[in-house]
Amino acid sequence: MRWVLAILPVVFGAALTAYAVLTGDRRELVVVHSVAWLWFGVGFLVSAVIMLALWARRSRRSAAENAYRAGSDAQRENQARFLSRLDHELKNPLTAIRAGMSNLDAQSPVVASIDSQVMRLSRLITDLRKLAELRAVALEFAPVDLAALAAEVRDALADDAREITLGFPRAPRPLPSVRGDYDLLFLALYNLVANATKYSTPGDTIEVRGSESDGWVTVEVADTGRGIPSDEIDRVWEELSRGREALDVPGSGLGLPFVKAIIERHGGSVQMESRAREGTLVRVRLPLLP
Repeated sequence: MRWVLAILPVVFGAALTAYAVLTGDRRELVVVHSVAWLWFGVGFLVSAVIMLALWARRSRRSAAENAYRAGSDAQRENQARFLSRLDHELKNPLTAIRAGMSNLDAQSPVVASIDSQVMRLSRLITDLRKLAELRAVALEFAPVDLAALAAEVRDALADDAREITLGFPRAPRPLPSVRGDYDLLFLALYNLVANATKYSTPGDTIEVRGSESDGWVTVEVADTGRGIPSDEIDRVWEELSRGREALDVPGSGLGLPFVKAIIERHGGSVQMESRAREGTLVRVRLPLLP
């Protein structure tokens, strides 16, 4: 329908032209234009056409971005609703199972195994709900010193068998602060360092280092642990995804999705490089304080 409206001026002009020719109209219209102002008029016309084209392009891009955001928001809302319902529907049966097991012999290997799996399922459902809520909850932003945060993570994961080395610049100046939610950034870095310790052996090297470049702060967590096969790296950020090399280590497959969700909520990005039996490097980028 729009193209019909677009050609209406042409149709109207053609009709007037045909009428004038048929009636023998021989009048001529002479337009006199100063050459000095001709170039200004041509430039103005070209600029108007270019600006109109840019406006149309920006409008199309804005419409596409709005549609993408609307789709993403709807997807997150549906996921949160589903996980909330799943949590509600399974909480009561799991509670009933644990209550019924309280009358059984707690020393029985079968009873202990069932209780362990029930607890694991309860934690998994809770973590899934937290992940869904994390993508929508309001963050409490404040200046965050990443070097101090990394030191706190190191102390929380202190292990005599694995040494965690920090490498943050002090000269010519310390690493600038970022704007973020301290508790969530602590959780993200804690998960990354905990993964490094979990999938390494005593004697392996674990490093946490920071740098600044072009308005961004980069924090890297590197280790010389077992690594990840190249064909699995893209899947590590998916919920409940666990690689074939990690099946012997307890885990839910939600640690790295938590990290990704937290960093993206802060306007940053996270990437991974890894080689099987050589080690892993996870690179987190966060914007500096304005």
